[in-house]
Amino acid sequence: MLRDALPKVTMNLPGPKAQKVIERRAAAMPNAIKCGYPCVIARGEGAMFEDVDGNIFLDWIGGVGVLNIGYSNPELIEAVNEQSKKYFHAMMNITTHERYIELAEKMNQIVPVRGTTKKTMFANSGAEADENAVKIAKSVTGRPNIIVFSGAFHGRTMLTMAMTAKKAYAIGMGPFPDGIYRAEFPNMYRKPEGMSEAEAIEYYIGKIEGVFMEGSPAEFVAGIVFEVVQGEGGFIPAPIEWCKAVRAICDKYGIMMIIDEVQTGWARSGRMFASQYLAEAGCAPDILTTAKSIAGGLPLSAVTTSAEIMDKVTPGTIGGTYCGNPVACAAALKVVEIMERDDYPGKALKISEKCMKRFNEWKEKYEVIGDVRGIGAMMGVEFVMDKKSKTPNAAIVNGIVAEAVKHGLLLESAGTYGNVIRFLCPLCVTDAQLEAGLEIYEAALKSQL
Repeated sequence: MLRDALPKVTMNLPGPKAQKVIERRAAAMPNAIKCGYPCVIARGEGAMFEDVDGNIFLDWIGGVGVLNIGYSNPELIEAVNEQSKKYFHAMMNITTHERYIELAEKMNQIVPVRGTTKKTMFANSGAEADENAVKIAKSVTGRPNIIVFSGAFHGRTMLTMAMTAKKAYAIGMGPFPDGIYRAEFPNMYRKPEGMSEAEAIEYYIGKIEGVFMEGSPAEFVAGIVFEVVQGEGGFIPAPIEWCKAVRAICDKYGIMMIIDEVQTGWARSGRMFASQYLAEAGCAPDILTTAKSIAGGLPLSAVTTSAEIMDKVTPGTIGGTYCGNPVACAAALKVVEIMERDDYPGKALKISEKCMKRFNEWKEKYEVIGDVRGIGAMMGVEFVMDKKSKTPNAAIVNGIVAEAVKHGLLLESAGTYGNVIRFLCPLCVTDAQLEAGLEIYEAALKSQL
């Protein structure tokens, strides 16, 4: 079966059938929607997919975190088919459907936000979830501004492009919405030289206080928005002590702490949500957004907060036509069931243990690896010219990615400078597949030295 197969590429890529499809793509689609991988999927199972030419690939990208449960899970297919036979769509503003309510009830049980009673709304993408979270914070606080961070990625709508730090995603798109202020995210690998971690956390917290002095006074800030582990920013984890300090700032000034778990959610971190680590440390967020793997590949996202906050939102300002589509909700309910039953957070921790051990061995062996980091199975390897200078090395990352795919492993870069390789492999990957991927990865790295 494909789900148990190992990577196998038998020809130069793209193969002849894939080449024809790629040519059709170039003629029919916008060039701005880029793809640098020379393969065209025909079918997928587990962590593997077969292309139209019969080559088999191990996917360590997983739709950029969408496929935590893997390709073509049979139980998920059955759940979607069952719902599809009843009805495809029902808009919650017109007629109530139970899948929305069932999923909201489940989210309210498992999402680690403040409050004993919680409520959840659904949207269609991570960007929509983030935008609605900001709208909720503004509506409830009556304040106009938000604070985001260097390295952040929150989406491609006008608001979330403004919130996103990397402006390669927003070239020529301005002017952007006002009221967005940016502080420096705590990157412990690139903290000021000579600082201890404790000193660095104080330094980075000072950057938020600096926004209050030089950007927006605290009394005009509705929310502070951040990722527990930055995705596009380079898989940089937020230190727990920094999160606790942000929580204290929010409490002091009446600001909503909003956590973007679009990529970190759904067992990836070794918890169902990375914010569970924060909740255990006493600094749970007020509002949490999630998307990506929530419905196994169908478009769905969610915003969860306390009933106290959600019920203060001005009617008519949130919601939408496709939000909480019943087929997507049915898929999400099955995803939660499978992840809880089969202990997907535990799978993430086992994958992490094996990969981090190997990645750290590479760090000791190769001068070009500057840092290895992450939470659970959301891991990043940062490549540099040399360990002393820490100069970003995007060229070697591009070379590794290009070489690995020739041997059946899909890797993807990340980071402000494009010098990080991220790990977002489906959590159903087998031990043999994981080992094969590590071997291809290291061989690709050696080929670039």
